[in-house]
Amino acid sequence: MRARGEPSVAASGEWRDGEGTRMPAGEAHAWRPGTNQTLCGLALSRSRLLRFHHVPWPDVFPESGGAAEEIQRVCPKCRAAAGGRSERGWSKSWRRDSPRP
Repeated sequence: MRARGEPSVAASGEWRDGEGTRMPAGEAHAWRPGTNQTLCGLALSRSRLLRFHHVPWPDVFPESGGAAEEIQRVCPKCRAAAGGRSERGWSKSWRRDSPRP
């Protein structure tokens, strides 16, 4: 069971796996259940995004091996807002090596 605040997926399309479960396809956005917008600020109804309560956000990344088979693009704003996952991994995009006193 996921934590309450952990985002789920909203996507522009869907496909069915071998068991008949709906899975996200197309462009993926992070979305918190109970709200009507993605983490990047798109309204779900106006953008015609489909909600996937059962798919956690980390599963849309290709390296996860989860629900990423038909995902073509992951929203970079949602990627940053949902935990700072960068293209290079989970690290920060910058680091201060020697701060001034």
